[in-house]
Amino acid sequence: MFVTFLKFAENRAAAPNFIAAHNDWIAKGFADGAFLCVGSLQPAAGGAILANGENRVDHDARIAADPFVAEGIVTAETYEIDPKRTVAAMDFLKTPA
Repeated sequence: MFVTFLKFAENRAAAPNFIAAHNDWIAKGFADGAFLCVGSLQPAAGGAILANGENRVDHDARIAADPFVAEGIVTAETYEIDPKRTVAAMDFLKTPA
C-alpha cells in the first residue's frame, strides 16, 4: 500500500490550466483499481493519495504521469506501508503473515 503526498511547488499558479487533465488522471486511477482514496491536504497545501494493488515501479510510473507532477505544479513524495492491523472493512490491505 502506498501513501503519496502531492505538495504544491513553484509552478502552482499553473494548476487551473491542468486541473481537468489532473482530474481525468485521478479518475483513471480509480477505474484501474489502484486508488482507494484521494483528498486535499489542508489548508490548501496539495493532495494525498492512498493506493493499493500495484508494485512500487508501477505506482511511481502512475504518479509521474499525473499532469500536476509532469508540469511541476506539485512534487510527489511516496511512502510504502506494510499494513499489519486494520479495521475489518480494510482487511484486504493486510499483508499475509
